[in-house]
Amino acid sequence: MTELLYQMDSYLREFEASITTVVGEGVVLDRTAFYVGGGGQPCDTGALESGGERWDVRKVERKDGQVVHYLDQQPPPVGTSLKGSLDWEHRYELMRTHTAMHILCGVVWRDYEALVTGGKMKPLQGRMDFEFERMQRELVDEIEQKINAEVAAARPVSVRILPREEAFQIPDLIRTKINLLPKHIAQVRVVEIEGLDLQADGGTHVANTKEVGPLKIVDYKSKGRINKRLVVELK
Repeated sequence: MTELLYQMDSYLREFEASITTVVGEGVVLDRTAFYVGGGGQPCDTGALESGGERWDVRKVERKDGQVVHYLDQQPPPVGTSLKGSLDWEHRYELMRTHTAMHILCGVVWRDYEALVTGGKMKPLQGRMDFEFERMQRELVDEIEQKINAEVAAARPVSVRILPREEAFQIPDLIRTKINLLPKHIAQVRVVEIEGLDLQADGGTHVANTKEVGPLKIVDYKSKGRINKRLVVELK
């Protein structure tokens, strides 16, 4: 089982690890800081190095219960000790974007009690769908003003890992229309924006909302009778 270093330290840029399994052009490590992707957040990219050689990490995904790092060339053998490094600009932009999505979700739930029906992000842009019957320009402008106020509030962002039973005692822990948390997950990772948002979440985040920076809702559209999409960009 790979130790997921990013779960408690999203700012870790480099790490030491060993290869435990080779899977085609990919490797499984005993520990990693590479985010595997999920919850609408893309995986990390970067590099692995050993003995003066370098392998670019093109993709990271979970396959058959293992976290596989896919490389740009033939992997080194099992047992090789490596230094891993993230493409930090890519990771940090996704951290800011993911926290922006939680700010949006927190504001919409707090003030309008609308559940999330879908979402996806890329560096510095994210979209989120909500259960709204109507969406007009005045409401969009109101939400944009509110999410920027939460950025300016400089709210701390923290992470905890809780036993499943304890986690599910938290009201509104799951903000999505469908609970996507598998029943076999015994430990639940919880991300909190102090005073605004508290959710089960597996992705990477900044430590304070001020790091997100100015937000702009650049598009909104109907995706169904009670399904409306907001698209947010970061500067």
